[in-house]
Amino acid sequence: MRGAFIDAFISALIALGLFGPMVGAETVPGPVGLQLVARPLAVAIIVAVVFAGRLGWLLWRAGRPAVRQVKAPLPPWLAQSGRFIAPALLVASLLLPALAGRYYVDLATLVMTYVMLGWGLNIVVGLAGLLDLGYVAFYAVGAYSYALIAENFGLGFWTCLPLAGMLAALWGITLGFPVLRLRGDYLAIVTLAFGEIIRVVLLNWVSLTGGPNGISDIPRPTLFGLQFVNDDGPGTFAGFFHLDPSPVQRIIFLYYVILALALLTNWVSLRLRKLPLGRAWEALREDEIACRSLGINVRNTKLTAFAVGAFFGGFAGAFFATRQGFISPESFTFMESAMVLAIVVLGGLGSQLGVVLAAVVMIGGSELVRSLAEYRMLIFGLALVVMMIIRPRGLVSGRTPSVALGEAHQIGADMIAEGRG
Repeated sequence: MRGAFIDAFISALIALGLFGPMVGAETVPGPVGLQLVARPLAVAIIVAVVFAGRLGWLLWRAGRPAVRQVKAPLPPWLAQSGRFIAPALLVASLLLPALAGRYYVDLATLVMTYVMLGWGLNIVVGLAGLLDLGYVAFYAVGAYSYALIAENFGLGFWTCLPLAGMLAALWGITLGFPVLRLRGDYLAIVTLAFGEIIRVVLLNWVSLTGGPNGISDIPRPTLFGLQFVNDDGPGTFAGFFHLDPSPVQRIIFLYYVILALALLTNWVSLRLRKLPLGRAWEALREDEIACRSLGINVRNTKLTAFAVGAFFGGFAGAFFATRQGFISPESFTFMESAMVLAIVVLGGLGSQLGVVLAAVVMIGGSELVRSLAEYRMLIFGLALVVMMIIRPRGLVSGRTPSVALGEAHQIGADMIAEGRG
């Protein structure tokens, strides 16, 4: 009991040091500029909640039996629910523009963009086990590649899209070569530095990228040459189908474009996972030394993982550029990489469905509570902490092996932790 009180008291002191400067003072308009107003009650409430929560958690853990309890397997209907959830989500995503308004279609487009980024990073982190903190670099390369090619050579979106993906894949291979012998924290540091290098280059190469001013007036995608503009003249979508011109038409079209690109990413990922290349990625993730002993070319396996993941990151970047119509280096900060990595980890490493659920929770949830202003990020961070305590291995921790002798059974999180996944 005494140790629990000491631990809770230390946790309360840490909470005081963290939240004291952030919550304990508020800037309000004064007679001459802004002035600080102390909020000791808010800090006291937070510290008390942390103390009581930590103490209750320690006492609850102390009351549990010392013998490790073996978790009962999930019910069959719950273990097989993924095969029903995925088609339901697909049908809902196809019918969303007909059932929801413009705001929700815009929000769904943003969520699908992060789903595509999550599926691309899932190849590198979830399948190959390579911790990449600079994935936003490929996102930026794809966006700037599309913007510069479309602006200087007059090519359309559908022509520039594969070019942006291939250029991003080339940079993925460029990143892969220096980190072939790195693992764990060292790999994370180098990939983080790579992402920052790309951002700094985009910020300072003013003659090519526009520097901090970015690139504007990026061409929009067309549907078989039909433009989505507020006009019903010849060559426009509204004029060809004899519809009233509306900005909603372009928004719905962009939603279906990112949905198609995300589904393409998912299909390719699932197909690659069943090929020898995908099995080599999973072998590399489990044990690199054993992977080498089996005769697998670790160099090529790592390079292909970086290249394929970067390829789909470039796709997402090209779509982001054409959707926004304007890009700048401020759109590709480390926080974007952290957000995509959090989606992959929260959803469950190697799980395609988990990435979708995590993106809906993190991106959609954070947008829905935007009205809470300064408390939005606090609630968001608290929800992540609680989620990782309840489900430390992600929303979908179990998975079905790519290749199985006989009937394929789902591998639980406990077996994955023991190296049997």
